[in-house]
Amino acid sequence: MAGETGLFTVQQTIGSVLCCKCGIPMAPNAANMCVKCLCSEVDITEGLQKQLTIMHCPDCESYLQPPRTWIKAQIESKELLTFCIKRLKNLNKVKLLHAEFVWTEPHSKRIKVKLKVQKEVLHGAILEQSYVVEYVVQDHLCESCSRVQANPDQWVASVQLRQHVPHRRTFFFLEQLILKHSAAANAIRIKQMDQGIDFFFSNRSHGVKFVEFIGKVAPIRSRQDKQLVSHDSKSNVHNYKHTFSVELSPICREDLICLPPKVAVSLGNIGPLVICTKVTNSVSLLDPLTLRHCFLDAEQYWRTSFKPLLTSRQLVEYIVLDIENVSTEVNVSGSKYILADAQIARVSDFGRNDTIFNIRTHLGHILNPGDYALGYDLYRANSNDMELEKYKGLQLPEAILIKKSYEEKRQRKRGKPRSWKLKSLAMDVDDKDQGRAEQDKMHSEYEQFLRDLEENPDLRFNISLYRDREYQPSEMTDGEDGPSVPLEELLADLDLSEGGGDNGMHE
Repeated sequence: MAGETGLFTVQQTIGSVLCCKCGIPMAPNAANMCVKCLCSEVDITEGLQKQLTIMHCPDCESYLQPPRTWIKAQIESKELLTFCIKRLKNLNKVKLLHAEFVWTEPHSKRIKVKLKVQKEVLHGAILEQSYVVEYVVQDHLCESCSRVQANPDQWVASVQLRQHVPHRRTFFFLEQLILKHSAAANAIRIKQMDQGIDFFFSNRSHGVKFVEFIGKVAPIRSRQDKQLVSHDSKSNVHNYKHTFSVELSPICREDLICLPPKVAVSLGNIGPLVICTKVTNSVSLLDPLTLRHCFLDAEQYWRTSFKPLLTSRQLVEYIVLDIENVSTEVNVSGSKYILADAQIARVSDFGRNDTIFNIRTHLGHILNPGDYALGYDLYRANSNDMELEKYKGLQLPEAILIKKSYEEKRQRKRGKPRSWKLKSLAMDVDDKDQGRAEQDKMHSEYEQFLRDLEENPDLRFNISLYRDREYQPSEMTDGEDGPSVPLEELLADLDLSEGGGDNGMHE
């Protein structure tokens, strides 16, 4: 403004004074002393702790927060820095400005933290000063780890997951959900059983929390029992072993179900033949002939429990000869379906007979003439289902298609590795009890689970898939490949420990 009017202005300068101690020029302050002299006269870190001893459990990588709380924290993590600062006493006398780790030898059993603090000193002058706090790390097993070291079978709570079906597809999916949400982080032991998995915990509350988690992701019913282990009559202390028996619903995705008459009426006279399209804490059912759908929660199911009419192990491969859509696209709980009249034939009948079936299917949005599909052969099925016999005069369709088949395209890429992998729980498996046939069956079911993940984006929405570092893409392409997982859905596999962690990997 003064330059525009042409007026002369005097530039302001900051005056300097001499330090009353050493006499060097300096900017004026309330104490009339330079920073070096002020630090020599006043030490704001006096009375603050410079050395401290902390307890560390080497097995579970946790630190003791007195009196009895153990906090898990990695080296040089934000959690460990917060823990170290909270352990310091009299830190409220100064203002903390900054904190950071100082590098030490990994095996020195020392953690050093550099703190920058601020405090008002002589005549209102504010002084900043940095100092290093040394923490001496002493190894001491926590209560749960010491109990495991003394006796690995010394558990307090046991959760027994069971599902009475001839396959393990549900447990493969549950395993990934447990890993993603770290639901079994407190388990001291995990053991694979014949029709399920056993989880062992050192605390009853951990077992209760785990059962609540399973109830949020699957329709279950559970019961609890306890057994007295020891009793101190003087102090009136009882030690119990708690067992939680959790049964999963035998209804799985892609199962064909014949609803009991009472259940069908309560659901609005749907079906009675329906397909299970999704299983969470409720069962999603779809009528493939009308596209009507409904949801059955755990309480409704266990009130009148029923079993599937046919399971995914009884699927038959068909070829689509002709297909014609008869309805518009319908969105059912996030999935799209179109009713269509299809003409199909069994692949196994080629060269033997000319049997052709005219059916109605809900897969009109993905099927084209010449495609292959998997479905249930009701024409030759011999069912002894009690619920089916209650429907007198019911005309069964000759076949019900369940999903599109990509087996022909998979044959072209057979032997090629996948670009992704899954983590797995560290389970104890008794290989002596499993024969060669049982192991081959397990590998076959796991391979089918991986294929389901590739084909169904909704199925892999709630689980974590990781990039395979050893994967090398092939330059050879044989036309259109089968379904695969997009790269943007894969997570980087961060390995923070030298040993690669406790979880194994499936490629």
